[in-house]
Amino acid sequence: MNSVITGNIRLTFFPGQLNKNSALCLFRVRPFTTAVFRRNLTSEIRVFSATFVETEPTAPVAVDKEGSGGASGLACSICYDPLARISDSPLYVGATVGSNLQCNTCKKTYFGNQTHLDLVASRGSKQYDESMPLATEFFRTPVISFLYERGWRQSFVFSGFPGPEKEFDMAKNYLKPVLGGNIVDASCGSGMFTRLFAKSGLFSHVIALDYSENMLRQCYEFIEEEENFPKEYKKVTLVRADISRLPFESSSIDAVHAGAALHCWPSPSIAVAEVSRVLRPGGVFVATTYILDGPFAFLPFLRTFRENIMGISGSQIFVSERELEDLCRGCGLVGFTCIRNGLFVMISARKRSS
Repeated sequence: MNSVITGNIRLTFFPGQLNKNSALCLFRVRPFTTAVFRRNLTSEIRVFSATFVETEPTAPVAVDKEGSGGASGLACSICYDPLARISDSPLYVGATVGSNLQCNTCKKTYFGNQTHLDLVASRGSKQYDESMPLATEFFRTPVISFLYERGWRQSFVFSGFPGPEKEFDMAKNYLKPVLGGNIVDASCGSGMFTRLFAKSGLFSHVIALDYSENMLRQCYEFIEEEENFPKEYKKVTLVRADISRLPFESSSIDAVHAGAALHCWPSPSIAVAEVSRVLRPGGVFVATTYILDGPFAFLPFLRTFRENIMGISGSQIFVSERELEDLCRGCGLVGFTCIRNGLFVMISARKRSS
């Protein structure tokens, strides 16, 4: 038993068993303190003593040196706490079958198949499934996933999109401050930019993320078929996830890229807020979309028309660059810039450095 006197307070400590898993201390306050001071002190003691709670020792769970779960910052899509490996299967493209990850907080388990890790919050539900907006469900169909790189994406040139290779070169200029870090190719589709990022060698890890299982399967097939794709697959991970609940730890990602996807997100503000959450301080967000501006942008009925379109399809229609800037600023991103070409726009913003 040890006593410490501070001013008119005497604290008496009764040490219990101490080991690396627990510590227990009991306190006794001498009655000569004033009533008001005793009440304040009692609340402080409760807080202090709460940090010394006897806990049952838990078995250690292996976590790879390269990050939680073996990929950059993978986290539970429910509570955002890190995921731990509970199997020996690797987590890179082509080797995720049998991969099991578990959240140490809520104990939810996530699994991988041959093509990707499934980190959607509703994963594992047998009876319950959510129906997403039409624009999202549209890209989950096998026929659209098959056609996306076989003519669909190429038609974007008529709206001013320069083409994947040129867009990739433009994005690299924005991404210079974070080269060498990790990057999430959000709403990756069939993975045309995922493959470009991986082949460039500019990033330590590339995470291809999409909600569509069929798009991820198509992405996997293109990677397997591409002759010049680097065989060091450990640098690429395919993940199925909801853009509105990104399965990454906060401040764990260096860059997020979203090619021709922003207008398809059910709620761009929620999605960009999630992007802001997972970016490290100084991390970069780069996205492309289209803007329907010009003489019709100021017509009074356009806002009603846009709301109706959003209600039916879930697609967002942007009518000005200022809207996109306000979207980024409202989600905590700074340094907004953009490049225009017809209806095409590439935007960039970064997370404020601490």
